[in-house]
Amino acid sequence: MSICSGAFLLAATGLLDGRRATTHWRYAERLGATYPNVTVNADILYTDDGQVFTSAGSAAGIDLLLHLVRKDFGPVAANSVARRMVVAAHRSGGQAQFIERPVPSHPENKLAGLLDELRSEPARSWTLGQMADAAAMSQRTLARRFQETTGTSPTAWLTLQRVSVARDLLETTSLPIERIAEETGMGSATNLRLHFVAHVGIPPNLYRKQSRREGGLPKAEHDD
Repeated sequence: MSICSGAFLLAATGLLDGRRATTHWRYAERLGATYPNVTVNADILYTDDGQVFTSAGSAAGIDLLLHLVRKDFGPVAANSVARRMVVAAHRSGGQAQFIERPVPSHPENKLAGLLDELRSEPARSWTLGQMADAAAMSQRTLARRFQETTGTSPTAWLTLQRVSVARDLLETTSLPIERIAEETGMGSATNLRLHFVAHVGIPPNLYRKQSRREGGLPKAEHDD
């Protein structure tokens, strides 16, 4: 049974009546029309309605499973599972279905090599020209390849990776927000908050407090 058909099966049994649910955007309209008692949202990755969960497709299903690991065992366990699966450690269910995703690393893939370098050095002050040089491409070719592969621009993709690193640091260290901004290449706490809220939905200090409740650090030294 596919992830998408799972939502239809749950709806058919009445378990989704009066609840929020999502499914792949191609089938969302049909799900809503067939089961009008279900509040269908085709713009999100997954839903957590207490005891009932739905996701938007195979990749979003992995995000949902990591979300459940995070809820039950904490962020450290979820990060460990994500690393073994080579996927992003956490994507909020409220994020859009059309989302930037990492690409697999292959020795012959120059873009994959650049992505690995960007991930390993997020604090570096990357320019588009430096990225193009690292990938041995022109800036125009780099922008086109990025859009084709990740669905976004090089700068936007790098920002997403920096937010991901910041999330890990908030979960696993007591570093102050300003220091995390420096470590991730965000430059300032204000800039970090701006991008963090845009991608995660809540400010860094609140995310850190929630991570503690979910099994992260028992106490952080700084919450500025």
